[in-house]
Amino acid sequence: MIKVKFEDGRTMEVEEGKSAGEVLFGVLSKKQRKRLILARVNGELRDLSFRLEGGCDLSPVFIGDEEALEVLRHSTAHLMAQAVKGLYPGVKVAIGPAIEQGFYYDFNTQESFSPEDLSRIEKKMKELSKEVIPIERMEMSIDDAISFFRERGEPYKVELLEDLKRDGAEKVSLYRQGDFVDLCRGPHLPDTGKVRAFKLLNVAGAFWRGDEKREMLQRIYGTAFFDKKELKHHLERLEEAKRRDHRKIGRQLGLFSIEESIGPGLILWHPKGAMVRMVMEDFWRQEHLNRGYSLLFTPHIAKRDLWKTSGHLDFYSENMYAPMQIDEVEYQIKPMNCPFHIAIYNSRKRSYRELPLRWCELGTVYRYERTGTLHGLMRVRGFTQDDAHIFCTPSQLDEEVMEILDMTLYMLRVFGFGNYEIYLSTRPDKYVGSEEHWELATNALKRALESKGLEYEIDPGEGVFYGPKIDIKIKDCLDRSWQCSTIQVDFNLPERFNVAFTGEDGQEHAPIMVHRALLGSIERFFGVMIEHYAGAFPIWLSPVQARVMTITERQDEWARKVLEILRARGIRADMDFRNEKLGKKIREAQLEKIPYMLVLGDKEVAEKNVSPRTRRGETLQAMSVDGFVELLYKQAEEEKTGGATSPGNSE
Repeated sequence: MIKVKFEDGRTMEVEEGKSAGEVLFGVLSKKQRKRLILARVNGELRDLSFRLEGGCDLSPVFIGDEEALEVLRHSTAHLMAQAVKGLYPGVKVAIGPAIEQGFYYDFNTQESFSPEDLSRIEKKMKELSKEVIPIERMEMSIDDAISFFRERGEPYKVELLEDLKRDGAEKVSLYRQGDFVDLCRGPHLPDTGKVRAFKLLNVAGAFWRGDEKREMLQRIYGTAFFDKKELKHHLERLEEAKRRDHRKIGRQLGLFSIEESIGPGLILWHPKGAMVRMVMEDFWRQEHLNRGYSLLFTPHIAKRDLWKTSGHLDFYSENMYAPMQIDEVEYQIKPMNCPFHIAIYNSRKRSYRELPLRWCELGTVYRYERTGTLHGLMRVRGFTQDDAHIFCTPSQLDEEVMEILDMTLYMLRVFGFGNYEIYLSTRPDKYVGSEEHWELATNALKRALESKGLEYEIDPGEGVFYGPKIDIKIKDCLDRSWQCSTIQVDFNLPERFNVAFTGEDGQEHAPIMVHRALLGSIERFFGVMIEHYAGAFPIWLSPVQARVMTITERQDEWARKVLEILRARGIRADMDFRNEKLGKKIREAQLEKIPYMLVLGDKEVAEKNVSPRTRRGETLQAMSVDGFVELLYKQAEEEKTGGATSPGNSE
């Protein structure tokens, strides 16, 4: 007999080897039993069939519990693979994990899956769900499993198993539902009947194991929820996300483009996009100058030896472009700005009296990303980091990190992002530097977060190779998370480059180097903003803040004077004097997301004023040009101080 402890504190002696499901069924009500799908044993999710060995903590997991959502989606991926194998027997299955918003499964098939195929697969999944097929866990020796899948003609499973065997695995688990068997760690739902609210979304290409030299597979994406209302809400959000797609809006508004003749992942900024970028960068620079930073500019390439010294060739070479030879010396395009800032620091001796030194740069870097991972502005090969490096003494570190946190959250709020999640990423398996330095740096980041009263989660092993970091993931209007801001403490690079300062004792000491990006990259942040605002930027960021439009040619002279005044007062304005109907002009300006239209008719000419109309369709009272300028100034300032909010769909 073994002792089982339940979450309410009760204990019970049960026979060793009983399943978690059997024990829970004995203590739950009839209503609870119907909703029971998983067990938590000593803190880990398990199948209900899991055999209890030794004393343990045991608790039930029910339909609808958030912690079970990933298991539901994984089970739905298996259900989809079962349906595909039933409909297309010759298909080879690869992998099918749960992901953040759903699941996918990769298949090798000669024919491409069409939207009609997805409907057919979904219909088959519903049939299999209604059959309430038990999902059973099996264990096999690694050799038996290899033979099993080889006999079934599943080469991808065989390859995965052979890798596991080389890594020393002796046993593996498989899951069976009907005639479909998959290699899987689990856990899973008890039967297919629990998979009810799901939707197959789209098909994409994916190289086997992410290797472009391997075969291209077809990846079917889907999503699943316990509740049909939640599924409906999620699908509505996906439709809204499509409407806000920054690639589509960027094209419609003439903000940016990517041209095949230039190269994938390389952005061409069009006049309106460049204007928004300029406003962002001007604000960024001024805020840094106000907070004691100095601006730097550095080259785009450097000798290859620099990247050897920095360690990038050891830890980051797969993301760097190939070297080029100039005057029989190898150079490489920069993936980072850090070594250049260090070179400026080392250009002369430094004293403790100079520290902290805060240096910032909007530095364009280049990193190789696989073609399949590129995505508009979100994943590119050339991008501008809003980079900064702080050189400080150990005693200054805590205060510097706290000031960076203050500045980061302020900047995010000004750009309209008040919701975020904070993660503290700790030492990875592959790292440089001493454990003592890692502990000092990690503790400094912890203290800064806690002193600011900021909630955070530990992200174990996700630090960069040279130090721990704080990552801030902003939430957009659709509650999606985007990794942007990062703060990284580095003891390593100062040691590699012999960075030093003369202390009060007259001796040489190594400073601490803090790497820091507030927005992450201008490109990615701009893409997030496009989707957050659906292209309808707040006044202070809009590429065109006001459009002057006339009703007839009689207003042209006054219109040109109004335009001249606006531009002289720093307002980004343009004009529409075409011989078109006013309704058409207004509609086009609204489609371009221009915040204000200044409509001029004979009355406005006579009274020397303007009649503003908003992109939401609101008509304001006529006012003087100076009055409109003050209105726009005030609104822009309120957006900056209060944080602009995401516009509704009416925008």
